[in-house]
Amino acid sequence: MDKAKVSVIQLFAMMFIFNLGTALIVAYGINAKKDAWLAILLGMCMGMVLFFIYYSLFRQYPTLPLTGYARKIFGKYLGWIIGLLYALIFLYMSARNARDFGDLLVSSTLTQTPLLAVNFSLVLVICYVLYLGIEVLGRTAEVFSVVLLFLGVAGNFFIFVSGNVDFHKLQPFLEDGWKLPLKVAFRDVFFFPFGEMIAFTMLLPHLNRPKLVKRVWLSAIVSSGLILSWTASLNIAVLSVDVTKRSVFPTLVTIGKVNLLDFIERLDAVVVFTMLLTVFFKVSIFLYGAVIGIVDLFKLNNRQQILLPIGGIVIFLSMTMASSFPEHLEEGHDVLHYYFIGVHLLIPLLMFLVSMIRNGFKKKGRSKSNVT
Repeated sequence: MDKAKVSVIQLFAMMFIFNLGTALIVAYGINAKKDAWLAILLGMCMGMVLFFIYYSLFRQYPTLPLTGYARKIFGKYLGWIIGLLYALIFLYMSARNARDFGDLLVSSTLTQTPLLAVNFSLVLVICYVLYLGIEVLGRTAEVFSVVLLFLGVAGNFFIFVSGNVDFHKLQPFLEDGWKLPLKVAFRDVFFFPFGEMIAFTMLLPHLNRPKLVKRVWLSAIVSSGLILSWTASLNIAVLSVDVTKRSVFPTLVTIGKVNLLDFIERLDAVVVFTMLLTVFFKVSIFLYGAVIGIVDLFKLNNRQQILLPIGGIVIFLSMTMASSFPEHLEEGHDVLHYYFIGVHLLIPLLMFLVSMIRNGFKKKGRSKSNVT
């Protein structure tokens, strides 16, 4: 196991950027129509409930990654299979996010560049950073989180100054009642991205101050959730619900409408660079989680020796998982939802319940031995 440590600020930066990910660019929560911002806030609250399951497991096994305590809870063989399942899912999600960024870049900026060249370059750089260690990734996140906030503030400023914002497009509030936002919050928002934070269960043993996990994790959920909710409402206020829903990357369209005195325009690069930062760290976290899981399960001595082969698998998956970007999105929306329920909610909840029952029996056994 890698003995490198990350600080509390670095962990927060990685979690914050991870949560923004591709959700900052796509039509996030738009199935709730004008109440997309509310659906995101509700999903954020559900994500907090999910966090306490992960946190309870971490408190019981603070030195083990998820693949480690899965074997402790479910036994050597079943736990190993479940650990492998998570490693493979982290690998797939890494490839999926790489594909998201590749398609955005090819469709918006590098129209003559092959998708393979974009994905290959991204994954190769990520492998190099991970080769240097999780501390390097943490320090990089610490720096680029400031850059990301600066880009966000600047982008919002130019959108408002351009005069394209009309918050009346968000009215009426709860036009279809509470049912639709709650449904969208559970189906679309709860697991993406808040449930995906289960990848950090592979990194938590590296935290130099484990007692602050709760504060850091909840702070990352709230801050990123508020930003995602604001971005969704801003997209609707500029584009309207119908245009936002039809747009593959509505944030790109929103900032593309900025035109100040025919001088400040074509700010699409701000969104592309923002997604480069967020996807870079999201792919990195998923890839690192997969590598740590494989090292733990197969008892390998060195994670560095498998980084390039795993990176090659990510590139291959990112190119072959779908024949087109619409098919890629449809797969994520319709198929992965059911996998997410099991992987992000049901299995962790089952692990939590089994560990609680086992701890209860152990305490009873200890109390009986003390009495005798």
